[in-house]
Amino acid sequence: MQAARHTFHIPVMGLAYTIDTPAKVARFGINSVISIVEDNLIEKMRSHYYPLIGEAYVPIDRTEPDARARRITDYLNLLDRIVQRQAEAMRVEPFGEGSRISEYFEMLPEENPLKQLYQRMNATDQPAERKLLDGLLRKKIVPGSIDVNIMTKVDKVNKDQNGEVIEDGSDAVAAMRGYVNSNLTNSSVILSAGMNPRLFAYMEKLNDFDASPDGIFRKKIVIKVSDFRSALIQGKMLAKKGMWTSEFRIESGLNCGGHAFASDGYLLGPILEEFKSRRAELEKSLFDIYTTSLREKGKPALPKAPVIRITVQGGIGTSEEDLFLRNHYAVDGTGWGTPFLLVPEATTVDEITLKRLQESGEEDVVLSHNSPLGVPFYYLKGTTAETEKYSRILKGKPGSPCLEKFLAFNTEFGDEPICTASHTYQKKKIEELKARNLPGAEYERELQKILDKECLCVGLSNAAVNQYHLTPFQNLKAVNICPGPNIAYFSEIVSLRRMIDHIYGRTNIIRHPRRPHMFIKELKLYVDYWSGLLADTKTVIDTKQKAYLQQFHNNLVAGINYYRSLAAEVGDGVAIMREKFETDLADAEECLNILFEKFLGTHVLAH
Repeated sequence: MQAARHTFHIPVMGLAYTIDTPAKVARFGINSVISIVEDNLIEKMRSHYYPLIGEAYVPIDRTEPDARARRITDYLNLLDRIVQRQAEAMRVEPFGEGSRISEYFEMLPEENPLKQLYQRMNATDQPAERKLLDGLLRKKIVPGSIDVNIMTKVDKVNKDQNGEVIEDGSDAVAAMRGYVNSNLTNSSVILSAGMNPRLFAYMEKLNDFDASPDGIFRKKIVIKVSDFRSALIQGKMLAKKGMWTSEFRIESGLNCGGHAFASDGYLLGPILEEFKSRRAELEKSLFDIYTTSLREKGKPALPKAPVIRITVQGGIGTSEEDLFLRNHYAVDGTGWGTPFLLVPEATTVDEITLKRLQESGEEDVVLSHNSPLGVPFYYLKGTTAETEKYSRILKGKPGSPCLEKFLAFNTEFGDEPICTASHTYQKKKIEELKARNLPGAEYERELQKILDKECLCVGLSNAAVNQYHLTPFQNLKAVNICPGPNIAYFSEIVSLRRMIDHIYGRTNIIRHPRRPHMFIKELKLYVDYWSGLLADTKTVIDTKQKAYLQQFHNNLVAGINYYRSLAAEVGDGVAIMREKFETDLADAEECLNILFEKFLGTHVLAH
């Protein structure tokens, strides 16, 4: 397996925000992830990049056979060609101030052996040694990987012109086919949002995820997880099908961007501690099942377990936090997402939205019910899409035209699935709501739940459409964006070099005086989330509801106790300002206790 040049990766963000990130950063050895959900956006990106590299753009119409998979395959191959050409050009550049080849090595972390060789080359006054090191370094230039994300829940069934279900034609399956048919090597597919038996069954039929005799994978499987149990369950499911999970990508349940899959009060620190203590158990358990499955399939077993990487992402904001995660929990890498939204050299954000991100504060990013997927969704207020949504409501026509239908799952009003953000659904749902004759306050609450839903297929694509002046989706140009809460503490638009220097502690771009430690921020988010659960719970509850709410509380208390012990154990390793860390813990604990006492006093167990 190729050694990573950097200790971090750039996770998938929205649909547009990392859609061409590899073309921007992979040349510097940085791994990044693109979404392959929206093949119509991908087709627009094909039309943009082909002319830029002097090749003819041949459209793939959505009505053509297997168009979705073919568009994805071609776009990934296009990105791969672009990145390989960039790397080849870099290898023949002269070293010197401002050259991309020098930037490649200067941006590496200090402990990287290649960075040390580069510094040695620059320091030597011996021509022969310099020439030797010059040649060696050029051979070591390797681009970062082009990885893809498939959100497993986004898997609408598709039908042909005769109304027959297309075999292996659902959205997630077709996207997977597009990926595996690509020329990408040393690449990974990141599976997020849980298990999808149909997708896993399709993957089992492929040979693309098989290892070579020495345990090397041309294409790797990465699973995004929220805790150890989820990793074990999903890893075993794949292992039983003869597929190896090369990485578990742990993401904070709430201190993240996009959809937030909140755990039941389990906090990131204790979750990482469990991965650290049970890592060998995880590897052995999966390898035993994997080996058995390979033998049953008549495939050669491997002599030893392939590498499993453990990485973490969600709310990381300082070099101290990054280093602590890698050193204390022995994770193999970290993910930095939201801060890169303010790096135009790395992500694609239109100018209006970029300015809104730059100005945003803590109150501007909310955990909303705006996603048609029915999962809590982080949302930046004040976007052009929000303005457009309210304009439609005021005009008496709430909802959006549903053009893409990737999130059309609702069948309340018929067998044909529709999207809850669509005008069609919201009109029917509001009529149904009116017929219930609810009291005023309750009616308004229920109405707001309907009106909150917002088109994401187009809204999360339009940043690239607007920035590159591409053909819009039927003249719809409004943009929504889903940064994590961490965006409140980053307010400067910076270069790629400066952001990487921040990650590695060579500079500091955070000027916010009150930014809490990432563990504290997540804890506060969970306390707020639990408070919201209590507010939404009726006064009379059953045994199951009470047990869930109490267990959620107990998990938070256990997390606070863990962090208090951690602070005492490692001292300044948790935070430079240890006293502030412990004070923030005490404040969160007090708030939690008050909420719990109120819960016990106001909620009655049903008999």
